[in-house]
Amino acid sequence: MDEDVTYNKVEDVVGSHVEDAVTFWAQSINRNRDIVKIGCALAEVCPQSNSVFGNPDLNKIYAGLFSEDKCWYRCKVQKVISDEKCLVRYIDYGNTEILNRSEIVEIPLNLQFPDVAKKYRLWGLQIPSGQEVTQFDQGRSFLGSLIFEKEIKMRHKATYQDGTIVAQAEYGNVDIGEEVAKKGYAEKCKLPSNNNNPEEKKTDPGQVGLGNLKSPIPLWGHRPNPSAFTRPKSRFNGRMVPDLKTKSLVTFPKERLAVGDFNLGSNVSMEKIKQDQKLIEENEKLKSEKEALLENYRELELKVEQTSLELQRAKATSLELSKHLEKTLHTHVGTRMKSLAGKVEILKEVRRANINVRCGDDLSDAVKVVAEGHLVTPSSLEELEKIWEEYNLAQEKIQICQNVNEGDILIAKRNEIRQKLYTAVEVFIVEVDELSLNKRLKTLQELSASLEAVYGQTREVTNAEEILHKFYEWKHGKREEFNRVRTETDTSLQLLAEWFNSTIKFFDLNDEESLSSEEVIGNVDEILEKIESDVCKELEISLVEQGDTDKEIILNTYNEVLQKIRSEERIITIVQAKYKASIEFKKQIMEWLNKSPNVDHLLSIKKTLKGLKAQLRWKLVEKNNLEEADDCDESEIKKVKEEITQLRHRVFEKIYHEQEEFEKLTSLVQKWFPELPLLHPEAGILKYMNSGGILTVSLERDLLDAEPLKELSSKRPLVCSEVDGQKVLLKSQRTAMNSMVIGGLNLMSPELKVGQPASPASDLYAYGCLLLWLCVQNQEFEINEDGIPEIDGLHLDDDVKTLLSGLIYCRNSMTAEQVLNAECFLLPKITVIAYPEKVSEYEEKEEPEEEHLDMYNEKARNSEDSFDQ
Repeated sequence: MDEDVTYNKVEDVVGSHVEDAVTFWAQSINRNRDIVKIGCALAEVCPQSNSVFGNPDLNKIYAGLFSEDKCWYRCKVQKVISDEKCLVRYIDYGNTEILNRSEIVEIPLNLQFPDVAKKYRLWGLQIPSGQEVTQFDQGRSFLGSLIFEKEIKMRHKATYQDGTIVAQAEYGNVDIGEEVAKKGYAEKCKLPSNNNNPEEKKTDPGQVGLGNLKSPIPLWGHRPNPSAFTRPKSRFNGRMVPDLKTKSLVTFPKERLAVGDFNLGSNVSMEKIKQDQKLIEENEKLKSEKEALLENYRELELKVEQTSLELQRAKATSLELSKHLEKTLHTHVGTRMKSLAGKVEILKEVRRANINVRCGDDLSDAVKVVAEGHLVTPSSLEELEKIWEEYNLAQEKIQICQNVNEGDILIAKRNEIRQKLYTAVEVFIVEVDELSLNKRLKTLQELSASLEAVYGQTREVTNAEEILHKFYEWKHGKREEFNRVRTETDTSLQLLAEWFNSTIKFFDLNDEESLSSEEVIGNVDEILEKIESDVCKELEISLVEQGDTDKEIILNTYNEVLQKIRSEERIITIVQAKYKASIEFKKQIMEWLNKSPNVDHLLSIKKTLKGLKAQLRWKLVEKNNLEEADDCDESEIKKVKEEITQLRHRVFEKIYHEQEEFEKLTSLVQKWFPELPLLHPEAGILKYMNSGGILTVSLERDLLDAEPLKELSSKRPLVCSEVDGQKVLLKSQRTAMNSMVIGGLNLMSPELKVGQPASPASDLYAYGCLLLWLCVQNQEFEINEDGIPEIDGLHLDDDVKTLLSGLIYCRNSMTAEQVLNAECFLLPKITVIAYPEKVSEYEEKEEPEEEHLDMYNEKARNSEDSFDQ
């Protein structure tokens, strides 16, 4: 307990909240006005204030929304219960409550002043140890009956460190502390020996922890129906004190609570208590009625003020309207005529413009174009397709036939069908020539383009007949309505023109015809009204957007028309394609209608080639003999070599002619005569076709001046020679039939190993293996179960690895041109690895870029050409 300089200070307070039998909260009587002001200020600012978020400041003053009366009171946060709830104490009344964070708001600085309510403790008393809960509640209720909302006198004795004031409480001549002690709800504790120097205490030994009452006690006398201060909710207005022993109420009228009148032991009759209670209830009832009447009065007064303001505004508006009408009356005729003239001017522009779209005339014209010039599939097309199918089937049968006698029968039948096909083609061409397909297609394309520009994208529709029927009905109705409105507009304008003519005559002072003013003016207002109505109606029909029903009909018709256009365009495209194919067929087949190709020219070339090769062999033998002779004549040897060169050139020339003839016959086999390989097996056409034209048997190894390549294989399967000035690599048929291995790599592609015919992809595979062998040197590499090398783990340049992957794994999608243009052949960092036996030829490791490029390109070309042999 701290030393208190206000010792024995006397203060008049009113009890607001009871915690236990010896502890309560009270407000100074002098702060009554402050409490009223606080309540008014909080009611004004709190609804617009921000709620508390984050961690609240326990020393800061907020405003809380009390749950019972939904009014705002100042409070401090005592404890954060959870993310949503906090325990607060209403600092102007003393009670606590758990509120949601949304019910706690910030208040301005002018409301951040000390608490109005103070915490008091009865002097010299403490709660008995081991007190039961029931007795504890009774003690709190008894203290509440003595101090709650009553004016009591407090004599300060000491102040605790938490601000609790220890004081002697008196109500009149009643010592409240003694009354509590008499009832046994508290016991006296040892008082300090020196009142002027009270003993310091950090805590109050008589204080017993208790859950506080829920309801705060607001402004006494300014808050209706205050809540009770104990769990049993009884009313205490300064008059009723519960007698816990007799369970009856002893009434003390407020006007009779003078000094010496309060005596808890006095005997008061039960009838008197009931009378006082009845008076209290009637007084409360009258008070409530008075407050209700005052509230109604205020509401009525507010309504009267609002009605008065509305009446003033209505008067001001009416006055302004009267002035405006008076002003417009002077210019009414001119304004009306100006408005009518503007509308008529717009109507003229609308009539000049094309209104076909609004009435659907563009769609009806399109329907007419599609219907009248609709292209019907030529009747000969179906027959032509049927014969084409028969012809293709006959060709397929001939192609797979292996017996010559059976082939002759199939050929005769095919020729018969081909004659029918030729006749059908001629009929089809004549029929199509009579059709203006290009002109019709152009018309449809222009029509569809114009419609799409207006209506946009299309959608698929069904029930074409129903759609077109609805469209024509809609168009007929729109046209009738449009013509009727336009006729009414013309009639009204004609009446106005006649009225103007009569008016001109009337105001012409020289005109002798006499007309009265009534005859001239007549019903001009009705005429103007009619004209404005008719003009506006025609403008509405012409300019206002169409309704959903109209749009649906128009769009359905547009989609149906466009579908018909697209369908006819497809038919025209099919017919044109078939027409073009028929023209080509007729052009090419005319030569072979009555004859079949022969292979005599090819056989003649082969015979000539055979003779040339024989001569070449004799010349090669003669050259060898001359070279081996002891007395060789160099001039004679030179002459023989020249003759050998000429013979080789003639051999190569004939081989080229043989290749050309093979190509012609291959084309005829593929297009018209699949029977040629069956009828002329001696020509070797099928063998040429199976190799894709890359294999020739006419060029023999011993006819060339070839040198074996020891580097590529110990068995010498490859030789190098010169053909027409180009170095080429040659492989013999024996090698191709078995295997070809260099450095552990089999140059034979997987498809060749399983007996499939050779192809450019096979040569690219062999070339890729050769290039890999050149690049890896002594590096070890793995070969999978199909005999294909794995290159992923090898240390190679990225561009080289990319090329090798294409050659070995994706060769079907590569061409020789792509290999020549590969990045690795264009970069200077790629160098050639020399073989040990040819180190002398490459003394420098770094060579110029052009030299590397030429060498690799030459290898690529030579390898490609060699594998074609």
